Amino acid sequence: MTSTSRRRFIGAGLASVAAGLLARDTTTPRPAAANMADAPPSLLRPPPGLASPTPSASPGSSPSPAPLTRPVYTLKEFRQLVPGPEFPPGAVALTIDDGPHGGWTPQVLRLLDRYHVPATFCVIGNQIIGQEAVARSIVAAGHQVANHTWSHPARLATMAPEQVQQEVDRAQEKIHDTTGHVPTVFRAPGGTCSPAVFAAAARAGMTPVNWDRDPRDWTQPGTSAITNKLLASGAGDILLCHDGGGDRSQTCAALRTVIPALLSRGLRFVLLH
Repeated sequence: MTSTSRRRFIGAGLASVAAGLLARDTTTPRPAAANMADAPPSLLRPPPGLASPTPSASPGSSPSPAPLTRPVYTLKEFRQLVPGPEFPPGAVALTIDDGPHGGWTPQVLRLLDRYHVPATFCVIGNQIIGQEAVARSIVAAGHQVANHTWSHPARLATMAPEQVQQEVDRAQEKIHDTTGHVPTVFRAPGGTCSPAVFAAAARAGMTPVNWDRDPRDWTQPGTSAITNKLLASGAGDILLCHDGGGDRSQTCAALRTVIPALLSRGLRFVLLH
């Protein structure tokens, strides 16, 4: 199927959603990463207690999310909009943006595997090129993939609707073609949305999700600063970290402390389903 045909297919059956969305309110592309070494066997299977996500049949097959005028910021808001079982007591969601990266993503995956913790990886479409094995290892390990646009444009919310749609659709196609899964969660660059962004996400059957715990790890403020921000997390929070876009050694070091500490407090990591 050609790229144009796939884009038409993504919108099939969901075009009617757009009409009801267009009246609503409402950083730069990342360089290609080095190739990943062979992932350890533990990254190619779901860790104990994690069910491997069921592959979606094709882009556009997911139910359309409820119309939004703002992104989701907490697990409570997410469950109010997306039908599903109640999240367990003490639930938090870890979201990891800007990969896949051939070096940092495998480090994060090994850490998550060690503690049997699931996470939602918000991947950039053009970062998958040359990193297909990394993208597949995320899904094989039982984690969730979300759409973080094709090229991570910082000005997505000011772009023309057709440009926004292309950013969303190209990423959706690449993620599906590589992993066999169709994202149901959308993460805008910088979390900034617009009516065109909401419409494009809804056409692809996705819910825009932001966060309420941001250590700004992409600025490399130091391991202690990242750690302290994340340790302040509580039940219902959506946490933001990054595995791409630069040196993520501070993020990886912070997560080595944060994940077991939050688990010891009785918090439980969940996926955005």
